[in-house]
Amino acid sequence: MLVDEAITALGLAAESPAPGRVLFVDATFGRGGHAVRILERLGPEGRLLAIDRDPQAVAAARRRFDADPRLLAVHAPFGALQSLVTAHGEGRPCKGILFDLGVSSPQLDQPRRGFSFQNDGPLDMRMDPTHGISAAQWLERAAADEIRDVIGALGEERFAGRIARSIVAHREREPILTTAQLATAVASAVRTRERGKHPATRTFQALRMHVNDELGQLAQGLEAALASLAVGGRLAVISFHSLEDRLVKQFIRRESQPDPAFARLPIAPPHFPALRMVGKKVRASDDEVASNPRARSAILRVAERL
Repeated sequence: MLVDEAITALGLAAESPAPGRVLFVDATFGRGGHAVRILERLGPEGRLLAIDRDPQAVAAARRRFDADPRLLAVHAPFGALQSLVTAHGEGRPCKGILFDLGVSSPQLDQPRRGFSFQNDGPLDMRMDPTHGISAAQWLERAAADEIRDVIGALGEERFAGRIARSIVAHREREPILTTAQLATAVASAVRTRERGKHPATRTFQALRMHVNDELGQLAQGLEAALASLAVGGRLAVISFHSLEDRLVKQFIRRESQPDPAFARLPIAPPHFPALRMVGKKVRASDDEVASNPRARSAILRVAERL
């Protein structure tokens, strides 16, 4: 999503490839939509570090780009970004880092991953199935208040308390092990629906974000990106809901201003912001939304390292 806009935001001109031994990072490879376009504009000595928490995505990257020595695919979360740039950049200046947040289409479309209620499958929701506990395991042991708080905070769900009580009541009768069971438990508690939305949409979003610690990982990833970018390098982040976008906006705003610790000093020492905000937020075009409704909520924010 927002592929043309993101590639332009990274400073990759269509007229000529990025020169020399430079490094770009696709921190959320997915299935390679952005990576393909970055490689098209990367010179023969450049490198693209493709990162993903999902081992299936990393396997897909290695199959697809096996013949291109410029791409290195690594299985890792956002928090490892800085160490990966150091380990695999081979001294190249990092000129651009792209985050395309949220869940990918292949993850949503595979019932066995448990991200969607559209088709019944195991209630997993982990982006990396080799680590952590599944959504089903968390729901099995979480207290009603904890479930309520997660759904209310991460799903921004006004019926969070009612849904939590329904989930607890259902699991007392039988374990909630599938996406259909969870969707049924939620639907029975929500009497009014948002137009065009399934009543379980916000609950599924909240549990997915909680199980994967998505906001925590994003915060770590942004800090790692700031530490990794060379002067003049670009940070581009595509987010899909208000909590992600708010975190990104606040991070860029904070790092684009002088340190407030010096504000009250009569003579402040020299201190310069770490980032410069580039343009305003960008949304998907009407044509992209028409061809891909999931792009409707996408927002791109860009900053440059100073």
